[in-house]
Amino acid sequence: MKSTDTILITGAQGFLGWHLRVRLQALGIEDVLTVGRDDWDVVADRACDVDVVFHLAGINRDRDDVVENGNRELAERLRNVLAGSSPRSIVFADTIHADLDTPYGRGKSAAAEVLSRWADEIGAHFTDVRLPNLFGEHGRPFYNSFVATFVELAATGREPDIQDREVPLLHAQQAARALIDAVDGTGSRVAPQGTPILVSRVWEILSAQRDLYENNGTIPDLSDPLERDLFNTLRARLFVDRPAISLVKNTDPRGTFVETARASGGEGQTSFSTTVPGITRGNHYHLRKVERFVVLSGTARISIAKVFGTPDDRVELDVTGDEPVAVDMPTGWAHSITNTGDDVLITQFWISELYRPEDPDTVPHPV
Repeated sequence: MKSTDTILITGAQGFLGWHLRVRLQALGIEDVLTVGRDDWDVVADRACDVDVVFHLAGINRDRDDVVENGNRELAERLRNVLAGSSPRSIVFADTIHADLDTPYGRGKSAAAEVLSRWADEIGAHFTDVRLPNLFGEHGRPFYNSFVATFVELAATGREPDIQDREVPLLHAQQAARALIDAVDGTGSRVAPQGTPILVSRVWEILSAQRDLYENNGTIPDLSDPLERDLFNTLRARLFVDRPAISLVKNTDPRGTFVETARASGGEGQTSFSTTVPGITRGNHYHLRKVERFVVLSGTARISIAKVFGTPDDRVELDVTGDEPVAVDMPTGWAHSITNTGDDVLITQFWISELYRPEDPDTVPHPV
């Protein structure tokens, strides 16, 4: 994919749409047309400019006839709105359930057929991306996935009613990567593989992570990528209720000792910075790693804002070394720290992996 491409995403305001937009921006691709339920007419005005189409919009919960016919009709609407346009690539976010004889399976299969025929007519490359069960930050509980539901139950101290089975889980960022890779791929169908895991095991992991993290901000073992991604999903929900974690000061005649980060396994790296008055550091976001800020000396304002969020998706925290707190940055949220005092600010940082210059997972973005 070229950085100069004009991208169109249907379902852009949904769960997978947000993750795709965040990843595209991390790749330096900013000319993105986002299509929600009421945006089709606006998109038609720029139809001739579209180079790549990601069709993510779909219906997975409603009456059987709405689910089956609605998915096909969304594909037909996309084709009609872009009549006269010649995108070079059309990528469809399909499902591993597309071959099943169910309203959802038949509807998604019919939508793929509509898009495939359209691509043949205009000479575009079409890719049907068959996605397994997706999960990730900002999923909608009781709708997007059982993981989102488990996260909400864990955050609110409730227990799930588990009907156990093995499912393949794929984080939404990995799904977004598969969709992007399909743009210039060669096959007409790809099926990114999820990690097979029992539903009951997912709950065990999330509840254990919650118990560790809620008490004193202990970071669980993140050496396994799936457990890391589950923790980031859980943190995105817990952050809403507790953006700052109080730390314990142990003071005696010698002075004060404060434990700032406790990790129970996996990689980790600690660093510190000094910042002169009035200067801001940061203005970036991460896709996978956990980053913790602790002000050791001085006063600061930590600003955190969800990428592509609303004004309500913003947190401002005034912190001081006199009353230390730990602030963990949610993935997909831009963050910065500004020295608001008159003295030099000393800040400690902890990240959940060793810094690698070739893959820093740090995307510049203003807060």
